[in-house]
Amino acid sequence: MDADSDEQDAVLLFVGGPLDGRVEVRAARHGAPLPTVTHVHLHGGPKVVSRYDLQPLPGAAGVYHLRPRAGGPSAATPADGGPAD
Repeated sequence: MDADSDEQDAVLLFVGGPLDGRVEVRAARHGAPLPTVTHVHLHGGPKVVSRYDLQPLPGAAGVYHLRPRAGGPSAATPADGGPAD
């Protein structure tokens, strides 16, 4: 993020995975957005962990893209390492 973005709330968009389409506003008082966000899904089955990497945009904005899983098409993986279903 830009140095002057510390004074502005950051608008963040999530792309891919379970958070796809989510828009989050991070208050400036919390500092710059984190470079990586981890989302853990605990409902209706095995625990699924998804990681998102930040791509900063001009101004106080950024896009979190779903991190591809090593050896697979998505970052969504059960915590026990077994199959997702």
